[in-house]
Amino acid sequence: MAEAKTQPTAASVDAYLAARASEAQRADCQALMALLAKVTGEPPRMWGPSIVGYGSYRYTYESGRSGEACLTGFAIRGRELVVYLMADGADQVALLGKLGKLGTHKLGKSCLYFKRLADLDTGVLAQLVAGSVAELQRRHPSGGA
Repeated sequence: MAEAKTQPTAASVDAYLAARASEAQRADCQALMALLAKVTGEPPRMWGPSIVGYGSYRYTYESGRSGEACLTGFAIRGRELVVYLMADGADQVALLGKLGKLGTHKLGKSCLYFKRLADLDTGVLAQLVAGSVAELQRRHPSGGA
C-alpha cells in the first residue's frame, strides 16, 4: 500500500514562511499560527513540504488504508492562503455564513481559501477550527501520535 505523502517533518516552519510568503502573507501567517496554536493547544509543525500543521489524528478508511494527518493547519497557495478544516455539519455551515462578506473566501472539501485574513472574522474562524478539531477527534478517537 502506498504511503501518504503528507507526513510530519523536521523542516522549519520559519524557513517555509520566509521562502513562500509575501510580506502581507507573513503577517497573516503569524496571526494564523497564533490562532491555530490557541485553538489546538499544539505547536506548529511542517507536514510535507508545504503544510503548517497542528496536532494529529490517526484514521482508517473502510478499505483498510490508514494513516496520520494534522488536525488542522494552513498553507500558502500562490496569492491565497488555505486553512484545512472540516465544515460539513449544520453548525459549521452556519458559521461559514458569518465568516466574511460573500466572495472573500471559498470552501473546498476540507480547504478554506482566502486572500487576506482581514477579510474574515477571526473569532468565527476560531470557532470553525475548534468545531472541525472536535469533529475529527470524535470521528477518530484513537488520538494522535
